[in-house]
Amino acid sequence: MPRLDDPSAAALEEAASVFASLRPRLFGIAYRMLGSAAEAEDIVQDAWLRWQTYDRDTVRDPPAFLATTTTRLAINALQSARARRETYVGPWLPEPVDTSADPALGAETGEALEFAILVLMEKLTPTERAAYVLREAFHYPYEQIAGIVQATEDNARQLVSRARKRVATQGRETVRPTEQRRMLTAFLKAARKGDLSALEEVLAADVVSYSDGGGAVRAAKIPVSGRTTVAKFVKAFAPTFWTGAELTWVEANGGPAVLAARDGSPFVLVAISADSAGIEQVMWVMNPAKLARIATARPVPHP
Repeated sequence: MPRLDDPSAAALEEAASVFASLRPRLFGIAYRMLGSAAEAEDIVQDAWLRWQTYDRDTVRDPPAFLATTTTRLAINALQSARARRETYVGPWLPEPVDTSADPALGAETGEALEFAILVLMEKLTPTERAAYVLREAFHYPYEQIAGIVQATEDNARQLVSRARKRVATQGRETVRPTEQRRMLTAFLKAARKGDLSALEEVLAADVVSYSDGGGAVRAAKIPVSGRTTVAKFVKAFAPTFWTGAELTWVEANGGPAVLAARDGSPFVLVAISADSAGIEQVMWVMNPAKLARIATARPVPHP
């Protein structure tokens, strides 16, 4: 065991301190890249192991070095994750994370964090996604993005521009969190009652419902689209789905969401994306593996 005055021990302690200060941002980058808190934790751990064994005397800018390491690891991991998601049972949704206490997400803004945006980012190539995340969520200069993704500065600008166009939500403006919460409240009230007309009233004409059970629990294996179809779909399972459910309001991915539990075990997290026309997306996260982390979320008050 190294002595306390051993220079190598002191250097490692300093390395750990530097890494700890940057860890929230590294996790924030990895989570936005992968949409999975568990996989993001693995990336951050891998980055630490590399930092621990690297010749740190050669590193002039530790934050830049670690951001580059984390992003490149995430690009590689995303390529593997995509292969797995091609065989995923039913729609894939991100693993929800609690943002009520600003946990290790490390961004100056909430950009590239919302459920709907993370789903749209699945359309991007890994390099486009990296450039988009670094620019939109963390405001990295194009010159630095270029170095991280191993491209020219002009190419980095093009990557971000293409990503913005592909992620754009057709010019719609999402509503404020208070209005989103009101809509989610109305939706849940109607859903639990199986009130068809009330459901149709709060849903947009082109609403889409996504149920992520991952093959582990019973869930719709394809998206359900259209106001009337979604309303009938929700009404059909109302009599049994909500029996014994206890609802807890949480803040998931920067927006209001509701975690439903039965006998103390969470079975679904419900979140929405809405605009002035109504709820345009309903997201049901039901895969038990994706509920473990959000199950410990701090409840938020609901008027």
